[in-house]
Amino acid sequence: QVQLVESGGGLVQAGGSLRLSCAASGRTFSSYDMGWFRQAPGNEREFVAAITWSGRSTYYKDSVKGRFTVSRDNSKNTVYLQMNSLKPEDTAVYYCAAGFRLGSTLAREVSYDYWGQGTQVTVSS
Repeated sequence: QVQLVESGGGLVQAGGSLRLSCAASGRTFSSYDMGWFRQAPGNEREFVAAITWSGRSTYYKDSVKGRFTVSRDNSKNTVYLQMNSLKPEDTAVYYCAAGFRLGSTLAREVSYDYWGQGTQVTVSS
């Protein structure tokens, strides 16, 4: 079992930055690939970024490449999403998720076994 708790959301002006954190419980965190997803009002939840269990590989939605960075600290059981140059269209509830060695399915919501409760990010224009 892995329990996930996100933090770091808030209200920021366009062009600003936020860093989301996702703290995981359980001794096997380092074995899990971690993903970030988001859901805006009226929209389906979508993939944002992911990092493999080792931290060696990262993946991003095209619209956030160059602006967002996903990282992890396995010694702290925490994964991060650094978000820079934020845009109003980044406004959403952001969720972290954990899945065991997902391989090519990292961007698929259904691949993940555990989810956090979400944290709201609001970007004003």
